[in-house]
Amino acid sequence: MNAQAMPTKDEIVALEKSYWDAMKSKDGRRTSELSGKTALVTGAQGVMRIEKEKMGKMTEEGNWSLESYVLEDVEVSTPSSDIALIAYTVRQSVTMDGKSQNLRAADSSVWIRGSHGWECHAHSETFLN
Repeated sequence: MNAQAMPTKDEIVALEKSYWDAMKSKDGRRTSELSGKTALVTGAQGVMRIEKEKMGKMTEEGNWSLESYVLEDVEVSTPSSDIALIAYTVRQSVTMDGKSQNLRAADSSVWIRGSHGWECHAHSETFLN
């Protein structure tokens, strides 16, 4: 068994940004690839278990768009070479049902490296005032 190198903060930040970029471009194939088989998601809608295929469809569908985002105050923890935790604040400009909004939130994700590469297995978002 080959030991994997510990991921760097830059690698994990790049993964998280890749997910955000896929959401911005409404690339359901990419969000599905980056999602675990079943991801746990918490946020304004409560707690959800979302299968990777459904995550892809949710990315593509719906009357919303992510116009821009900026990650701030990023913290990364790597308890093992195959697990990474990331937490940050995000400023995002979104359009929902034709209404533009600027939002600020605290987000976190759990990334696990498996046989298909890194996948996000949990994500949480809390809107800030």
